[in-house]
Amino acid sequence: MSSATIGVIVAVVLVAVLVLAALGLSLRMVQQYQRGIVFRFGRVVGGAREPGLRLIVPIADRMAKVSLQTTVISVPAQGAITRDNVTLTVDAVVYFRVVDPLKSLVNVRDYNAAVLQVAQTALRSVIGRTDLDTLLSDRERVNTELKAAIDAPTEQPWGVLIERVEVKDVSLPDSMKRSMSRQAEAERERRARVIAADGEFQASRRLADAGRAMAETPGAFQLRLLQTVVDVAAEKNSTLVMPFPVELLRFFDQFTKAYSDRPGATPNGGPPDGAAPDLTRADGRSAPAR
Repeated sequence: MSSATIGVIVAVVLVAVLVLAALGLSLRMVQQYQRGIVFRFGRVVGGAREPGLRLIVPIADRMAKVSLQTTVISVPAQGAITRDNVTLTVDAVVYFRVVDPLKSLVNVRDYNAAVLQVAQTALRSVIGRTDLDTLLSDRERVNTELKAAIDAPTEQPWGVLIERVEVKDVSLPDSMKRSMSRQAEAERERRARVIAADGEFQASRRLADAGRAMAETPGAFQLRLLQTVVDVAAEKNSTLVMPFPVELLRFFDQFTKAYSDRPGATPNGGPPDGAAPDLTRADGRSAPAR
């Protein structure tokens, strides 16, 4: 084999190697969940490159890939003071994703760290404007305010969309926990007393209705008295119940009032002061004096 032929073969091999190297430097793979941004000598060329196999100019171009997947970051526990001057510690979690790859690369150096810092600041700010009761009972409202506070400085300037913000845990001091426990116990006791008073009020109304119904029938009181005797006897105890008709008491009361209303009668039912007692017997003859 002549030297000329060997030179041609070496030249072909070198060209093939250079072509393969150029292809290796020119081809870039963009995944489905990514977008590519090409910088040519430091300046952005075109828009975001779609997923697939993309060609760039070797040496002159540089491609940066940005993930569009949802990223989850945990906000460290932040000490804050609520609007009603309660000191507590709150931590949260933030879900976000990139909606504009160009802004996320050009306008901010590290959007993950930037979003974390904004989330910490917004968390302390929102907690400072919120009461403790609202933070514990209306968590959805607090989450909505946090999302709006974090999304405002990140979506338009940085191309990062905050999808969701959740408050994970609220740590209270031990003294506050004891105070809340006493408050909850007092509230339960108040409700129990209100329910008991309401029950007594309803029972009193029913008893009043029953009393009016029994007053329309005089014999109902006697029947109720007999029923009470039966209930007491069913207990098998040594209690002695002596039924006494109420009508008899009323008779004596009316008789006493009628006698006291007679002219010349004394309050104790005897003859007037200074008058001789009446000694006339039932047959009209006077009783012998003693």
